[in-house]
Amino acid sequence: MRILAIDMGTGTQDILLFDSERPVENSIKMVLPSATEIAARRIRRATANRQAAILTGVNQGGGPCGWALESHLKAGLPAFATESAAVTFDDDLDRVREMGVTVISDDEAASLAGEHVVLRDLDLGAIRTALAAFEEPGDFDGLALGCLDHGAAPTDVSDRVFRFDHLRRVVESRNDLLNFAAAPADLPPYLTRAIAMVSEAAREAPVAFMDTGPAAALGALHDPVVAEHDERIVLNSGNMHLLGFHLRGRSVASLFEHHTGELSTEKIETFTRRLADGSLTNAEVFSSKGHGAYHSARDLVSDTVPGMVAVTGPQRHRLRGSPLDPYFAAPFGDMMISGCFGLLRGYGEVYPAAREAIDCQLGPLA
Repeated sequence: MRILAIDMGTGTQDILLFDSERPVENSIKMVLPSATEIAARRIRRATANRQAAILTGVNQGGGPCGWALESHLKAGLPAFATESAAVTFDDDLDRVREMGVTVISDDEAASLAGEHVVLRDLDLGAIRTALAAFEEPGDFDGLALGCLDHGAAPTDVSDRVFRFDHLRRVVESRNDLLNFAAAPADLPPYLTRAIAMVSEAAREAPVAFMDTGPAAALGALHDPVVAEHDERIVLNSGNMHLLGFHLRGRSVASLFEHHTGELSTEKIETFTRRLADGSLTNAEVFSSKGHGAYHSARDLVSDTVPGMVAVTGPQRHRLRGSPLDPYFAAPFGDMMISGCFGLLRGYGEVYPAAREAIDCQLGPLA
């Protein structure tokens, strides 16, 4: 069984081609620029060439591509976007127009001259081209996909509040990290980025989706040192978002989510200690430009930080030498692929027929 796992982040997309006939260590792995970073480079090329930027495609991750578009417009250059692409920058198309972007039809976009930039989180064609260069087949029995989706919030609701409410609802419905995995048909309609990502993929093979934060935490549990502890803190320090989980097994005792760039190392340490003892409040995290904090049950919290504080993610160096004494988790020897291992487990949760093949290679899940 061959399952392609893609963990789409802000800086990178981390890719694992799982093959149940190979040892995990022999799996093909790629850490490549993220979809939003690729789009940002193409927009910057339009800016450098003094060309119009013509954006087509679907809803994808923002951040770098949004900042590149703002710079392009500030340079006095035109930008056009189809409706399906424009929602990448804001779910409210009037706000996109206020930025200076002209919203047009697909037919109009095709007729314009300039730098044509296709927005999409998933580009299977590019991945297959990379695999073919190394004589690796591009056929997959399944696709395990992940991204961080704020969701299409109502105009009067903060997207930070809206996203964190989604995380809370998933935990409250069944307190298990695996509950974040879903088949395309089971995704709530407000997760518009996730739906755009899986829609194309579903025409190729069975697809399972999982949010990147829980996927990274689940992946970190595959590190044997982390697996020795039933109670653990897992911090996923991503390029844009930091998620902290206080776990008992796979159950979430507490969690918080913040923007990595808004947090000093000292603030991360403080939030982590207070996550463990149950004193970290949702209002405190939100007022400091984060998303929120949540404690699922008072009997799950601790008086002290657990002995295992596992850290994963490309910004993990922020906690190097911290008094928290963090352990840098590296499941199967590769920290950057942590989320892919979580995505694989999520795929097995959604498609039980694949679970045996996954478990055979990854071993029992703590």
